[in-house]
Amino acid sequence: MQERHDAPLAPLTTFRLGGPAARLVTATSDEEVIAAVREADDSGTPLLLIGGGSNLVIGDKGFDGTALVIATKGVTLHGTHLELAAGEVWTDAVARTVEAGLAGIECLAGIPGSAGATPIQNVGAYGQEVSSTITEVIAYDRRTGDTVTIANADCAFSYRHSRFKEDPARYVVLRVRFELEDADGLSAPIKYAETARALGVEPGDRVPLTAARETVLKLRAGKGMVLDPEDHDTWSAGSFFTNPILTDEEFTAFHARVKQHLGAGTEPPAYPAGDGHTKTSAAWLIDKAGFTKGYGTGPVRISTKHTLALTNRGEASTEDLLTLAREVVAGVHETFGITLVNEPVTVGVSL
Repeated sequence: MQERHDAPLAPLTTFRLGGPAARLVTATSDEEVIAAVREADDSGTPLLLIGGGSNLVIGDKGFDGTALVIATKGVTLHGTHLELAAGEVWTDAVARTVEAGLAGIECLAGIPGSAGATPIQNVGAYGQEVSSTITEVIAYDRRTGDTVTIANADCAFSYRHSRFKEDPARYVVLRVRFELEDADGLSAPIKYAETARALGVEPGDRVPLTAARETVLKLRAGKGMVLDPEDHDTWSAGSFFTNPILTDEEFTAFHARVKQHLGAGTEPPAYPAGDGHTKTSAAWLIDKAGFTKGYGTGPVRISTKHTLALTNRGEASTEDLLTLAREVVAGVHETFGITLVNEPVTVGVSL
């Protein structure tokens, strides 16, 4: 294991924000990960896990404890069975499955971060979620001190949620196993309307895997959602807020607010989200509340490409980020009565 003290954390995040860690450890094997976690737990030292850093907002004061970078490597592909070490770069893993002619995660191309983070958030985009292909998650259980294998059915997956997110201090993901589909080089059925339009097909159709992946990468790049060190629109955590899921009663009240503020002919985005629930669009809410693309005059602004991303323009602090995030949350709530929830994990700070 590599170890440093008073080590900068900002370069380890896609926001490029945050103060230093008292101690920074980099682990390159499951055994090193477990040893570092046990050491921290046995000594009562606060522990921060870092993968790709694409879902972290770290306070300007940094982290007074051990920050553990999970840099494990390992890709095993047997037939349609895929196993990834937690530290594997997710977008590289997606590319590898497409090259192998396997469907199931091709529309998750371009998502920054590590493989180990995908089950925690139940990562999803463009009509796919990892919960539909994950079979098992191998994790270290900090409560029992055992390495456990958790089946998909026991992961409590839902929209951007899982049992790992419910109890973030308990499990450390070590490996993730997937079951993909051999569809003779074709993608899984295209579910997302925007992707289908870009491909020139109907929802439910299959297309060549490479076409699906390349189309998603182009769509993401157009929204500043593919990392590019030269493009400050990508100095972000991607989508900063989750799409709200409303009960029927909440949606009725929201619908009335929409008509009040935007006119009787305006219909908000609405998608079925299970019995008695409707999902609406956080990006739409932000835009219609007056926070349009490029909003802001300071070092943190809304992306010029997508209203759902808050971006570091190069000289920002985490407090700058929180100031704009709070302004957006307050504005959306005042206009539509909905409280947005941040998707990134906050460390030492909160909205």
